[in-house]
Amino acid sequence: MKQNLKGSCLCGKVRFNFEGSLKRFFFCHCSYCQKGTGSAHVANLFSFDGSINWEEKKEVIFYRHEDTRHVRSFCKNCGSPLPTEVVENNMIKIPAGCLDTDFDMKPNAHIFCESKAFWEHDLDKVKRFKKYPEN
Repeated sequence: MKQNLKGSCLCGKVRFNFEGSLKRFFFCHCSYCQKGTGSAHVANLFSFDGSINWEEKKEVIFYRHEDTRHVRSFCKNCGSPLPTEVVENNMIKIPAGCLDTDFDMKPNAHIFCESKAFWEHDLDKVKRFKKYPEN
């Protein structure tokens, strides 16, 4: 099912519209995604028939890690991850967190789990707070 979604970076200097079908939604735990996000994993959506219409693109930096298939785009002002158009695969990779509108898809899988961060185990047992804890 085709969707029309809006997204932006944290500082708001980059805005875009996506139109197309979302086919996959993966949580990737590879070491490249850990380094690129500073977190345990990335949450990426994938489309093979979509298009990105950039309302403001001049602040977008595209990065391809040498000798790998790892690519990412981000705002050069605030560092927020942004969609990456991979022409050779006819694919668009969209970081789920950069979308401003809700989308109709649940995660399909965790991938590259053998590369999980050593501290990412038993996270369901860690305390949870509704907001930043006072103490």
